[in-house]
Amino acid sequence: MTTRDQPAPNHPTLDNLTLTRKEGFIAFAEASTRPMPERLTRSGLKRLGETALAKYNAERRRWHANLGPLKTPQMAELHEQLGDIVDSDEQSEEKTKSAVAIDGLPGLGKTTTALAYARDLHRREIAELGPETDRGHQRIPVCRVGLTGNTTMLEFNRAMLTYFGHPGVKTGTAAQFGHRALDCVLTCETRILMIDDLHFLRWGKSETVEISNHFKYIANEFPVTIIYIGVGLAKHGLFAGGSSYHDAIIDQTGRRTTKLDMESFTIRVKQDRERWRDLLLSIEKRLVLTDSHPGMLANELSDYLYVRSSGHIGSLITLINRGCQRAVRTGAERLNQELLDRVKNDEASEKARKELQSTLKAGKLTSRIDPAS
Repeated sequence: MTTRDQPAPNHPTLDNLTLTRKEGFIAFAEASTRPMPERLTRSGLKRLGETALAKYNAERRRWHANLGPLKTPQMAELHEQLGDIVDSDEQSEEKTKSAVAIDGLPGLGKTTTALAYARDLHRREIAELGPETDRGHQRIPVCRVGLTGNTTMLEFNRAMLTYFGHPGVKTGTAAQFGHRALDCVLTCETRILMIDDLHFLRWGKSETVEISNHFKYIANEFPVTIIYIGVGLAKHGLFAGGSSYHDAIIDQTGRRTTKLDMESFTIRVKQDRERWRDLLLSIEKRLVLTDSHPGMLANELSDYLYVRSSGHIGSLITLINRGCQRAVRTGAERLNQELLDRVKNDEASEKARKELQSTLKAGKLTSRIDPAS
């Protein structure tokens, strides 16, 4: 940890495993903005030779597969709240830092939003303080740990050590791993600890109480702001317990945690419909299809895309990404209902599709903006 790693690649290939190691997260945080391919006309497309066309389509495949993150109102609001909490934690080390829980249904962009904030924080800390601490160690502002259903206190501490690249991950007790992780946090001047997929813990089991108690220990001893991310955290009991001793332990974690919700897009009032339209217009500008045009999504497919995604941005981006891949591969070069009807989306969206479609078809709901309203 005492030397600086090699510079991050411009566009690293990332996955969940990569982001559980400092090298992967730093590559993600410091990657340059991916250049948008030129949008060619039909005649321009025809003028490309076979090799040039293959290269151009490969660039478009990668571009459409990485459309986000989009600065939605939900993301902007969450980043403001996170900024308030994390920046207010720059206080004396003996004071307990805050914790944040980002809660919401799947497909709303919780992890994407949290990672975008963590990326910005990493860049800010490096720009303001430099890539190394005053003692010459690598500065690592962010530590990210992903949980599984079998995570124990020992495995959690080991995951933190693995992230930092600590050599002492193979042998030791949970307590020893914890002390080594604390050394890493102090040495590298880490500011936030992201704990993703918290819902994978087996809530109500003794192991979960042990982990919850361990989170309390980290909040007390580690000079970091903890950011929990998960689905249905309130339902699982992260914030409040009951009258038993175990529930009281979990309740104490909730007392120190600020809950931030991620919501889907709704279309019940004009302001909501305007936000949905702005999102579609923003996506339109990013599509590199020869026959794409203003209003292709926001005017012609607004209701259709809402039905197919249920207002979940993750489902929307998945559908549009897959539609663009098909449009390029088949030569359609545009998105319309006929093409998208042949594209499968995630199972949750497909199940909700029929009910939403009936509601919109009956005129009880629309995503369109009524000029007279």
